[in-house]
Amino acid sequence: MKPYIYIETSVVSYLTARPSKDLVKLACQQITQSWWNTGRLAASHFISPYVIEEANAGDPGAASERIKAIQTIPVLPISEEIPVLAEFLLLGGGLPSKTRLDALHIACVVYHEMNVLLIWNCTHIANPKQLPVMRGLCAAKGYKLPELVTPFELMENL
Repeated sequence: MKPYIYIETSVVSYLTARPSKDLVKLACQQITQSWWNTGRLAASHFISPYVIEEANAGDPGAASERIKAIQTIPVLPISEEIPVLAEFLLLGGGLPSKTRLDALHIACVVYHEMNVLLIWNCTHIANPKQLPVMRGLCAAKGYKLPELVTPFELMENL
């Protein structure tokens, strides 16, 4: 059975952005494009309405490219439990209070029992200091936090 991978908005942004002059960002863009073109086929992938909301924001031309990239990806439904779990993650210190949309991504992934959350957002979501807290909070509600990885980590394991 193929793993279930939730594609967070930062991955879509790196996929569709103009090549960066920053060498690290450029490498992340190239890794993302490589995964998108080859590695993505080895999994079942999903997004949520939160990804669509973020992808639609900002520069209209860039937003159009992001939306075009994700238009065929299945969208997970939002249940009543997802915002409640997101709020629990925020109040419990799993994420900074200003990162409500990040908490909604995590709650969606946890609720739908995804195997992997694919992400480049290592500031708040895939932050090693926050992961134990988020794992504990999810476990307290009977959920399991999936693996939070970058496209680089997935490409290394194909």
